[in-house]
Amino acid sequence: MDQRHAADPGTPYTDPVRYPQSAAYGVRTKRAFILLLLTLVLPGAAQVVAGDRKLGRRALRVSLTAWALVAAAVVIALTNRALLINILTNRWASLLIMLALVVLAVGWALLFLNTLRIIRPPLLQRGVRPVVASVLALLMVATSGSLAYGAYLMNVSRHAFDSIFASGPSLDPVDGRYNFLLMGGDAGEDRTGLRPDSISMFSVDAKSGHTVVFSIPRNFQNAQFPADSPLSDVYPTGYDCGDECIINSLYQTVTENYADLYPGSQDPGAEAMMDAVSGTLGLEVQGYVIVDMDGFSTLVDAMGGIKVNVGGWVPITAGEIPGTNRHYPPDGWIPPGTQTLDGYHALWYARSREFVTDYHRISRQQCVQQAMVAQMDPATLLTRFQAIASAGEQIVETDLPQDQLGSFVDLALKAKGQTMERMTIGPPDFGPAADNFVTYPDFNLIHARVQDMLDGTSEPAAPAEEAPAEEAAPEEGTGLDAGTEAGGTDGEAADGTPITEVPQEETEEITVEYLQYLAEIQDDATLGMLLNNNGECSPG
Repeated sequence: MDQRHAADPGTPYTDPVRYPQSAAYGVRTKRAFILLLLTLVLPGAAQVVAGDRKLGRRALRVSLTAWALVAAAVVIALTNRALLINILTNRWASLLIMLALVVLAVGWALLFLNTLRIIRPPLLQRGVRPVVASVLALLMVATSGSLAYGAYLMNVSRHAFDSIFASGPSLDPVDGRYNFLLMGGDAGEDRTGLRPDSISMFSVDAKSGHTVVFSIPRNFQNAQFPADSPLSDVYPTGYDCGDECIINSLYQTVTENYADLYPGSQDPGAEAMMDAVSGTLGLEVQGYVIVDMDGFSTLVDAMGGIKVNVGGWVPITAGEIPGTNRHYPPDGWIPPGTQTLDGYHALWYARSREFVTDYHRISRQQCVQQAMVAQMDPATLLTRFQAIASAGEQIVETDLPQDQLGSFVDLALKAKGQTMERMTIGPPDFGPAADNFVTYPDFNLIHARVQDMLDGTSEPAAPAEEAPAEEAAPEEGTGLDAGTEAGGTDGEAADGTPITEVPQEETEEITVEYLQYLAEIQDDATLGMLLNNNGECSPG
């Protein structure tokens, strides 16, 4: 119908909304976009005013109910965020939500198609028709597509949560705090069983989310056990059989020899580590998380990398020279400065200790932990959720209850905006490495310092008392002579060549070629000094 007939007073249908053939082209165009807007904001409204009223009323009831539920979710998020997260992560509630999202996505798409029929594109001007069709397609993607993607993420999360988290009773805070043990497990082909080389206990205030991280060196000796631990009868004076009883060997020792002491446990080694850390720190550890370090790089890549202020140069360790405790020259170097590390480099940044000590590595591991927490924001989760969840299923093991996940996520969100305090149960927080604190720990001092840290009254540690006169063995793979501290002044290379301290102005011009040359001539003393600052890092 042309413009002339549109204004003909003899036309029997004069309502331009329901009978657009009686309207001018400009009115028809406006009507088309208004109907699309109604379907976007209040699905079913377009059908009530211009189409099948019965269908529209049914759709409106569903729309109003959905918007009411969204409003309720917003209120809950503002007043009780943990409850909302618990609902979203509950096995059955998440299934119902996922199915509802699918139904809403399909229904909304069908309503948009019905709205297009009501618009009646042949009545529009030729140039307007593709514009209306394009807008409708974009709105369908934004609405139905978003709901469908939400259902997909819900399904991915359900599988991930079921795979990672345990089904068990909820945990209650101890003295107002939750205490979780995080271990980085390394079960490579060259190792017998799993050895948790990274051992950190996160103590989180149950109300504020304030977090203190206590890191325990892998070579810590004489670990204590609480009186109610089954291992207190096996090791009544602690895990104290000498160099063979460094704390990271306990996991495999219990798994192979004392698993029966933890009946019903899925991971006796992890339970034993929890007991050892509880007795050592004087705090009750309530749950554990083990991250497979070989798969750690996959998780970092899934996050899109992590941004870290690296500090000093960090070597990427090469293979071990057969018949020795030395390694070939490094396969590469991680340079100083703020940079985004991919999974491969983040893994080596967290695990490398060649030419330096375990305490440098612990400091870098703490920086990596903080960087990952800081960068696990909503945007990262939404855009990379599948990859993160898939990586988590492959590399994470925990006994934390799934039903309490909401509380823990809520605490993590609170902790995200706060400074994470750190303490290493060994050098530098308990005196220099030469004092051998990790070999002969003072547990009364540890308990007092830990409590002061939690109370917010911690002060810089006084130097630890001298250890018994016994020469400390060099750390495996560090390349340092016995009793020599990384970053010492003078020394000699492996070939006996005297080495003097490099002046500060020269260290500012360190190059990969120079470091590689020092590694090739086995000048460990100079390398130890040049790399002594590679534990001075921070999240980027």
